[in-house]
Amino acid sequence: MATPLHDPMGLIEAALPFDRAPHEALITAVLAWTAPGLPPRDYEQIALQLTGHARGVAADVARRAARLPPDDGRRILAEVVLGEASHRLSVPVKGAAGVQGRAHLLRALYERLDGLAGSR
Repeated sequence: MATPLHDPMGLIEAALPFDRAPHEALITAVLAWTAPGLPPRDYEQIALQLTGHARGVAADVARRAARLPPDDGRRILAEVVLGEASHRLSVPVKGAAGVQGRAHLLRALYERLDGLAGSR
């Protein structure tokens, strides 16, 4: 069993790069579903994967947005996306539609992250 680390400032997480390519491939696959018919446990596992990664990307977006001036349009848009992400990540995912919603959310977070690329 892994020992949880006390990192309230998110410094460890901030230094770790995201392994983006496999998650983008998962997003593409999930959004291509028309009638997947997977067992419920598969949906749960995919949702957990997308949710965990979305939380990490959201934290990175928040860190980068916080470095911008309060009236910067990129920061304002990031805060809107983060508010929506916070709400959507607090709701349990059910079935294919829920997993696809989580994939859309992660895609939106990546778009914001890319929009903040110069604000490291």
